Amino acid sequence: MNASICVLGGDGIGPEVIAQGVRVLGAVSGKFGHTFDITQALIGGAALDACGTALPADTLAIAKASDAILLGAVGGPKWDNPDATERPEMGLLGLRKVLELYANLRPTKVWPSLVAASPIRADRLRDVDILVVRELTGGLYFGPQGRTETQAFDTCVYTVAEVERVVRLAARMARTRRRKLTSVDKANVLMTSRLWRNVVSRLAREEFPDLTVEHMLVDACAMHLIRRPAEFDVIVTDNMFGDILTDEASVLAGSMGLVPSASLGNTRQGLYEPIHGSAPDIAGKGVANPVGTILSVALLLRHSLGLETEAKAVEAAVSATIASGCLTRDLAPSGIRPASTHDVGSAVIAKLTAG
Repeated sequence: MNASICVLGGDGIGPEVIAQGVRVLGAVSGKFGHTFDITQALIGGAALDACGTALPADTLAIAKASDAILLGAVGGPKWDNPDATERPEMGLLGLRKVLELYANLRPTKVWPSLVAASPIRADRLRDVDILVVRELTGGLYFGPQGRTETQAFDTCVYTVAEVERVVRLAARMARTRRRKLTSVDKANVLMTSRLWRNVVSRLAREEFPDLTVEHMLVDACAMHLIRRPAEFDVIVTDNMFGDILTDEASVLAGSMGLVPSASLGNTRQGLYEPIHGSAPDIAGKGVANPVGTILSVALLLRHSLGLETEAKAVEAAVSATIASGCLTRDLAPSGIRPASTHDVGSAVIAKLTAG
């Protein structure tokens, strides 16, 4: 296969973890005989500094022309000015919006060898394997907003069509797993959540009667993610709730650095990134965990390029690397010398090429 991939390192630790993702793509191309044409471009704070905008026209053009986009992270205290007219995060939000990537997939699983790294009791982590599908281009982050000297407002808006498309995608994902879909909202308070719940109920009845579908208030979901996480299969929710719940779910795995994501739309093109932020406090130190990025590469291979065998090979290599004890400092047990970002990338490549 020949495929074009747009690579956006971004800010903070983004370029460091992305470098390992690119190395893994190279190993995949060598092992399986593919050609990946990789083009680097700027986004976020780095783009603001160089071009005066968080999403330069050149970057957008490269992204549009690519088969998939691999991104590191955006933002940092250097650009943390609440009065700024443009912030690094606007580059990522704009890219999702322009490419119509309306569904964000965030899988969280617990590796047996990392149970001790989680603050949650071990008996609650057995068989945890959750997929959160977050609506990505609507809701509070994209509604009308404004600010005066005495007040500010952000408006949450959803249409029936926006809810339908993300729920359908989540339901199709549930059909490939354990056939359970949990829809999370705040229907006891919010009108948009009442619309959301009505749409989910109708689609469950008319299009997905083979699934077990339940509704759950977001505050209850936040509690049950800690109390009984193994009972969840696929969770579908709106933009803001999904943003918060997936950060919470990452704690189950032991580190946010382990969790990948895929942002998808109606075509095979997608944007893939680890869910962690730019972590400027550790940027440039070679200690960032690249696993979330490498697993995002696996999602890229699966969803945008249709390379399931290759995706599973990357995931198996990551699993073997974790089981071997090659861990960055966010996961390494006390008294054990942690691996560097590059070390983990090399270990995954060694497992991948040996398999």
